[in-house]
Order: sequence, then structure tokens, then C-alpha cells
Amino acid sequence: MRCMLMKSKAIVLHSFKLGESKMIVDMLTEEEGRLSFVVNMPRSSKSKMKKQFFQPLTLLEIECDVRPNVQLHKLRDVRISEPFAGIPFDAHKLSIVLFLAEFLYYSTRGEQRNEALFSYIENSILWLDGCQSSFASFHLVFMMRMSRFIGFYPNIDDYHEGNVFDMRAAAFSATVPLHTDYLSPDDAARIQTLMRMNYETMHLFRMNHDERNRIVDVLLTYYRLHVPNFPELRSLDVVRDLWR
Repeated sequence: MRCMLMKSKAIVLHSFKLGESKMIVDMLTEEEGRLSFVVNMPRSSKSKMKKQFFQPLTLLEIECDVRPNVQLHKLRDVRISEPFAGIPFDAHKLSIVLFLAEFLYYSTRGEQRNEALFSYIENSILWLDGCQSSFASFHLVFMMRMSRFIGFYPNIDDYHEGNVFDMRAAAFSATVPLHTDYLSPDDAARIQTLMRMNYETMHLFRMNHDERNRIVDVLLTYYRLHVPNFPELRSLDVVRDLWR
């Protein structure tokens, strides 16, 4: 079985301790998509492998051995590519990061190399880290716009006032579909509004706490319909409680 040495940018999605001196780390890599690694964690403070490297959504540069048909790959070297200046010191940002890391862990399973998706996630994380205020809807805009990169972003040009939103077809419609996976005109209008937002303009679209929570529920249902085996997220309550 041939071993390939790979250097790549990577985004940490999930990690957990295995025994006394190992960790299992799931990452989205720029070069190979989703990969899982077994990481030896020596107790020496001089070790190249440090626990803080594997916190949710940390941006890394890695060197690793990748073997075909192997579930757990080995890291040779790792370093932080873009140190965070804001996220570790802001409880609201940390809560969003925790939620989005779990969201990405499930929504990118099986993802192959996708440079556009990787760049979108990386740039979004850096935007959140650097912004100073008005990011209450960040996770909503992130989730909506990410659907563009994995194949089920709706066509906003099809929307007309009073339409419903067929979540199975990912399309606005003047008629109610024969199944129950659709949104009422009020919720369809919320989705249309969300599609018009980006990170720079989202503060111009006023939403209260209850409206944001309704949208996050809708978006998770939408992903559940399009991403196989997408579960209930344990960190959902974290973002539900934001900005009460």
C-alpha cells in the first residue's frame, strides 16, 4: 500500500482523546477533503503536537502520511496557519464556532477535495475572528451560503411574494407541494431575506432572537433533507441562547 506525503491547509472539525497519549482528530483539508488522523500527544512541552492546535475550527498547516483505504492517517507536522485574535476572547464567537464545528462535522462527511468550499469556510472563520460587532446572524448566513458549495442553494430569482418554499426541491413555488417538507409563505420570505444577506450587510436586516432561532431550525431541517444521516446537533442550544 503506497504512502503519500501530503502538505495541506486544514480546518479542525472535531477531536477527542484516545487513551492517555493519543487523540483522534477530524479535519477538512484543502488537498484531500475530509480526513481523520490519529495524533500522538507526548507530555513534553517541547512536542510539536499541542492540544491547543486541535480546538474547533482552528486553521492549520499540516504535513501527513496519507494511505488509500486507511481510516486514520498520521500527522508528521502541524502548525497554526492563522492565529485567532478575537475568537478565543469572545464568548459569543466561541459559541458560534462550537456550533459551526459540529454542523460542519456532519455536513462535510465524505467530502472530497473542494477548494471553493474550503476557501469559503476558511475566509468565513477569519471574517468572524476579525469582526468587532454586528455578527448575531453570522451562523445563519454561513449555513445558507454554504449550501451553494454542496449543491442545494435555491434560486432567489424564482421568488415571488406569497410563495412557499419546497425544501425537497430547493425551490420557491406558487403552489403547495404534495409532500409536507415545505415552508409557509412567512418562512419562505425569511429564507429569501437570508439569501440576500452577506457578512458585510447582515446587520442591515433586523431580526430578533426568536426569528433567528426559527431560521436556524429551518436551515437544519433543510440540511437534514439533503445531507444523508444529518443528526440533531447537540450544540444547538448554545446558539439558541445567544443574544437573549
